[in-house]
Amino acid sequence: WRSGTRASTSGGISSSTPPPHPAAPPPASPPSSGSAWLPSGWPPPRSSPQPTSPRSRPPCGAAPPLRPRRTRPPPPSEKKRPPPTTRSLLWQTGSRRVKKVEAEVFPDAKDAELLNQTAAEPGSWRTQAAESNKETNERTNPSSTVPAASHSWKLCDVDAGADYIPCLDNVEAIRKLRSDKHYEHRERHCPEEAPTCLVPLPSGYRSPIRWPESRDQIWYSNVPHTKLVEYKGHQNWVNVSGEHLVFPGGGTQFKRGALHYIDFIQEAKKDVAWGKRTRVVLDVGCGVASFGGYLFDRDVLTMSFAPKDEHEAQVQFALERGIPAISAVMGTKRLPFPGGVFDAVHCARCRVPWHIEGGKLLLELNRLLRPGGYFVWSATPVYQKLPEDVEIWEAMSVLTRSMCWNLVNKVKDRVNRVGAAIFQKPMDNRCYDRRSAANPPLCGESDNPDAAWNVSLQSCMHRLPRDPTMRGLRWPEEWPLRVERPPYWLKSSETGVYGKPAPEDFQADYEHWKRVISNSYMEGLGIDWSSVRNVMDMKAVYGGFAAALRNMKVWVMNVVPIDSPDTLPIIYERGLFGLYHDWCESFSTYPRSYDLVHANHLFSKIKKRCQLLGVIVEVDRIVRPEGRLIVRDDMETIREVESIVKSLHWEVRLSYSQENEGLLFVQKTMWRPNTSSS
Repeated sequence: WRSGTRASTSGGISSSTPPPHPAAPPPASPPSSGSAWLPSGWPPPRSSPQPTSPRSRPPCGAAPPLRPRRTRPPPPSEKKRPPPTTRSLLWQTGSRRVKKVEAEVFPDAKDAELLNQTAAEPGSWRTQAAESNKETNERTNPSSTVPAASHSWKLCDVDAGADYIPCLDNVEAIRKLRSDKHYEHRERHCPEEAPTCLVPLPSGYRSPIRWPESRDQIWYSNVPHTKLVEYKGHQNWVNVSGEHLVFPGGGTQFKRGALHYIDFIQEAKKDVAWGKRTRVVLDVGCGVASFGGYLFDRDVLTMSFAPKDEHEAQVQFALERGIPAISAVMGTKRLPFPGGVFDAVHCARCRVPWHIEGGKLLLELNRLLRPGGYFVWSATPVYQKLPEDVEIWEAMSVLTRSMCWNLVNKVKDRVNRVGAAIFQKPMDNRCYDRRSAANPPLCGESDNPDAAWNVSLQSCMHRLPRDPTMRGLRWPEEWPLRVERPPYWLKSSETGVYGKPAPEDFQADYEHWKRVISNSYMEGLGIDWSSVRNVMDMKAVYGGFAAALRNMKVWVMNVVPIDSPDTLPIIYERGLFGLYHDWCESFSTYPRSYDLVHANHLFSKIKKRCQLLGVIVEVDRIVRPEGRLIVRDDMETIREVESIVKSLHWEVRLSYSQENEGLLFVQKTMWRPNTSSS
């Protein structure tokens, strides 16, 4: 695929009138009367109920949906903006819902600081941008607002087609690499300008099968790849059955099923305690992520990752199944996670050469693993006696002892005829201090273990905390207690992101999101939550949004932007997960990955660094057709986003404002342009 055509990174839009807007899917209910301000193109007429498809039919007891009537928008001179204090709704479903939205969509006056993420003490929170090797802060691209009528979209003309990931499919940059010895060609190489072309849909694409059925089967037409069936079908990874791809729940090391293998690990080391002590797991080289998919049954959240390589679409299979996963590789850079946050790390035949080059890759796992956490390694060197396997096991034994990892068990699974070795990272520095040779060496004090964005791998180990009030000295509380309580290391003497003492800040954020989700998002937006599984919070702070959704059958990818306060360790401490990302670049996931994306005061900040248009195009890439976007931001930004998504033929379901704060709720359609960009 290296010799394919050059990816289009710009020029995907031109100044011309877009094709006529297709018929809109029906909104959930009729608008109410009133004098609310209505943006052009979306009057709120009352109309008669229209027939609905089974997919869009509302749940039992809900009001039948109505189709809005199309009218010519008024000339610009006739449009009237509301005064600053006017509360306005684009469309609504009766006074009861309006009252809910008005009461809950924004914080109460006493919590108004939640709208402004500004730490009271400058420098009290680090950011990934400050730690990065890349001069990210020097981006000066201003946002350009282009009226919706001037957008003319084109499809991306790239070899990757419907699977295009701009930062992983940058053919031109990959060709210029001097070496791919360390999998440099699988790492991120982003275009200089964010693409503004749209990724096409696979032929025959249809609405994904819903969870939990999706764990066992997906539509073949949505991920039309069979190479893994040929490679791994005999290992029960994936098979083809009619119009479905079927996942029997097996893997290379657990052909008899993931649940038996998960219980086998539990029996090998009782202290693993799935879903209690061990809540957040990293699965390296995850395949189709059946291990993580079945750990949901044990109340465990798994961050699975694998490269975009010859094992075609393995991460895409996982996401289509409703299982968390990202495309990433252990190459020359640190993974985009803070240090000491995973309760356990798992590798089942993950094809990573842990023992070579001084154990540099295993030292990266050591950075990520929580003190006292477990590394579960299930691979042929653990249980086979071939000369190569024996040599690797001996090298791993020497390496792990020098890292002060304790081999707590080495056991064989008689059912799957495989074995596993379980190592434990130390809880303190005593072993480090009494080593006869400092190999691998300890990292310098200036090396921050939480610095991860675009930071090169280091062949060293970080000292463990000594101060009893520091993060990492104590294991988090058992799940689910840990999700609700501020971490012990958040001190009242420190100022939180919103300006309150840190523990109060944490609690206020959590209470706010519980109110908004239970009283507004669950009812006021008319979302069919049975169709929502994969959720992303584009600008997570303390993880309150994800925590408030924890009783739903969803998982939330919490993203902490690199120029925001580094609160990701707090999110992991709660038993949730996420990663760092720069939203001026594409996310490391396949197109059509998420059912719901949430952006809270992100776009107004990011548009100061890069083009807002490119960011919204990226959102369009990662959201599934019929997926949703919820934007909370200032009204100027809301209007810019609304203009762009309308030109993309997304359906505007709700637009709400209170003074200068706004909320926009939109839904993606199946629309794609007919032409390609060159």
